Amino acid sequence: MRTVHEAALDPLRSGSGARGGGGRAEAVRFAATHTLPVLVRGFVSGGARGQGTHPCAAPARPRWSAAALRALRERHGSAPVQVRGPAGTALLLLDPQDLRRFHTEPSGEPRGARRWIHDEVLAAEAPVHPSCGPFLAAVAAEAPLLTAAGSLELTRARHTVARIGRRIVLGDAAAGDEELTSLLGQLRGGRARNARTVRTLHDKAVARIRQYAAQAAPHTLVGRAARHGDPVGPAQDWLAAMDAVPATLLRTLLLLGAHPAEQDAAAAEAGGGACDARAELPRLRACVRESLRLFPVVPDLVRVTRTETEWQGERHPPGTTLLAPAAFHQRDPEHVPAAHVFVPGRWKAPASDHDMRMAPFGHGAGRCPGSRLGLLLTSALCAEVLRGHRVESARPVLNPTGPLPMTLDPQGIRLLLGHR
Repeated sequence: MRTVHEAALDPLRSGSGARGGGGRAEAVRFAATHTLPVLVRGFVSGGARGQGTHPCAAPARPRWSAAALRALRERHGSAPVQVRGPAGTALLLLDPQDLRRFHTEPSGEPRGARRWIHDEVLAAEAPVHPSCGPFLAAVAAEAPLLTAAGSLELTRARHTVARIGRRIVLGDAAAGDEELTSLLGQLRGGRARNARTVRTLHDKAVARIRQYAAQAAPHTLVGRAARHGDPVGPAQDWLAAMDAVPATLLRTLLLLGAHPAEQDAAAAEAGGGACDARAELPRLRACVRESLRLFPVVPDLVRVTRTETEWQGERHPPGTTLLAPAAFHQRDPEHVPAAHVFVPGRWKAPASDHDMRMAPFGHGAGRCPGSRLGLLLTSALCAEVLRGHRVESARPVLNPTGPLPMTLDPQGIRLLLGHR
């Protein structure tokens, strides 16, 4: 029977660790290449309410991190490894067989009211969001901003997506309210210097959101949320979630630019059909999902057990932190075919939604409730760009046959667009 090993990962500790004998060199390597970069990204981008990792934060060094994780797996076998780092102790899951339990086993924690509102308003279980039509109309109305300059980079993508996000969440009247986005960004980014400033920023943002919510159309997210209670808190979450879209959009288009045949097929799909039909966009959705597999927004998935659990013969008390390194598993060449190559066709298989190795949105009760809406918006934006334009050249230059780089910093992506 496999056993749980413990590796000493605190670089300030000396000597070997507890069971498993993780030595100092292994400790420094893991902490420097995996634990610390994650914590730094969270510190830089985490807000007062703990929003988590910003998708556009400076990337960690996942190539080293993957090497460290492979070394741990080679050293300890496929057993979970108990690791100690600056954030405390966690049980690191390196075997794909453990991922199904991580994603599907009940945690013992009832679904909170906030999560319930997210599930209902974002239509987490619906194939297509009930407000699909108005949302796609907002995308179509704002999308020309993406291609107006003949090139596309992160600043323009962020500006356009922020306008779309405000229209979808708060209504058309909020489309140009960049001050609100700035207020929320300051709160999430922890840039306020004292509690009084935080309170002032918070009160101004809340007042602005309430003003829009009072006149929002029923199809908007705050309009849909109004029937379930105060929409202000969830609205801040939804506006923050839009931050993930620009980077994913740029990475997907960059990958398509490096694969002309795939780009032409996606453009052909984007060019036909009515609004509801375009909402499906199966080929483009597969491209977006493959982009997220290669470059996930959230590289590590974490959950905390609420009851005593047993992993491979070892019992662990309630409150044990489970860490599933999603980015590592999604690009693990030992278990994922063509792990470092852009292969959107892998997502067309019926079983792809249930492949526990692939978790760009999570699985089970921990699945992101906005995953379907996020795919809808990102694929629709890709379609709007490709309908009249093509990515003719791009920076950085990617090797179409791979292996692709481990990171793609969206700050460095620049796409040159030509007319079709």
